[in-house]
Amino acid sequence: MWRQLLVTVDESLAERVADVLSECGALAVSFFDAGNEPLFEPPLGTTPVWSQTQVVGLFEQDIDLVRIRGDLEECFGASRFRDWAEEEVGDRPWERVWLEHFQPTRFGGRLWVCPSGFPIDEAEAIVLRLDPGLAFGTGTHPTTALCLEWLEEANLQGKVVVDYGCGSGILAVAAALLGAKRVWAVDIDPQALVAAEENARKNAVQDRIEIASPSELPRFESDLLMANILANPLVDLADELGARVRIGGTLLLSGILAAQLDTVANAYRRAGVEMESATVREDWVRLVGKKHD
Repeated sequence: MWRQLLVTVDESLAERVADVLSECGALAVSFFDAGNEPLFEPPLGTTPVWSQTQVVGLFEQDIDLVRIRGDLEECFGASRFRDWAEEEVGDRPWERVWLEHFQPTRFGGRLWVCPSGFPIDEAEAIVLRLDPGLAFGTGTHPTTALCLEWLEEANLQGKVVVDYGCGSGILAVAAALLGAKRVWAVDIDPQALVAAEENARKNAVQDRIEIASPSELPRFESDLLMANILANPLVDLADELGARVRIGGTLLLSGILAAQLDTVANAYRRAGVEMESATVREDWVRLVGKKHD
């Protein structure tokens, strides 16, 4: 069995709500007409939405839908949502459905993310193999793509890295493949840790990746800390995450909506991190900063 979270929003909010549902672990997000407003022949290559759009996120059975609803209301304001509902749905071959949409993708000049069995015929390619698992994260979402592109260009040789809120472990595995000496994959969700461990094995980097819950993460200062989570937990964790980076080390943050950029940047500035760059894609932001004295 699977669970669906349904909510009605105005057309202007539908795409951003879908993005947050995906960030929260949705296996699929769909749009439906909530106001008897048929659309005839939408333009090719566009996603049809209606002035009143029902957004439906499909999740695994044990997901905390109350938390996800709270995240959405904190991001956009509770008054912008109507007709919340939850449903259970029967089993489908979701892995096969997922593979229909997940094709090999290149990030930067040499990093590829692709399902097992897809050959990449490039001599310089660094290939991260990823298959459907228990935790979200395939690189297709703008926040993950922005992080992967940054990692591909960074010099990670010999670096100690923390992936805080690792999900499937895609960023942790990418960092290890790109030369990091030691990577800690950290998440509050036990299923995410299982998925991250499996993906580390699949990519033969398990000897350089440590799997841990936040309470199990030892005290040390990393060269790079990555956190691709939502803005509100990023703000709440600013002091904690800032303290886990050495002076001169780097923080790579994503999962932030453009309207939340200043709030997040200011929280980390107070924690001793000066943001040096912000990159925006489809209303999502990647922040990169340095820890200072």
